[in-house]
Amino acid sequence: MKIGRHAKIVDLIGKYDIETQEELAEYLKQEGYRVTQATISRDIRELKLTKIATNDGKQKYALMHTQGSGMNEKYLRVLKDGFVSMDMAQNILVVKTVSGMAMAVAAAIDAMHWSEVAGCIAGDDTIMCAIRSVEDTICVMDKIHRIIGR
Repeated sequence: MKIGRHAKIVDLIGKYDIETQEELAEYLKQEGYRVTQATISRDIRELKLTKIATNDGKQKYALMHTQGSGMNEKYLRVLKDGFVSMDMAQNILVVKTVSGMAMAVAAAIDAMHWSEVAGCIAGDDTIMCAIRSVEDTICVMDKIHRIIGR
């Protein structure tokens, strides 16, 4: 439940300019999650969300971009928990995830800062990763297999 809720929070803050914990709680309730203010506060802390300025002078929640290898435990866990399967189509890697987790898994892949990955686009349960070459696609698939333990 917590992993799914965290994935939904990442999805929501990517779609909407959410300024307060109350707004976040309301969006989550609309998505079927029953949460308290304490739960929201804990989720924000665990996801390491930060507030950034918007163009209109307001603030919104955003994922804090961490420096370093990008291989922190949170991203690894999201990738492991959300991953279902993957397949390649030349230099495009298609990753299937648990329903509702694609945005979080794509964020995890992006956080890895792999030079082979040009970028990711996520839906509800599918991610399309643009990879620089066919050889790089195979390399990224190997990296993901090692992370998820297959």
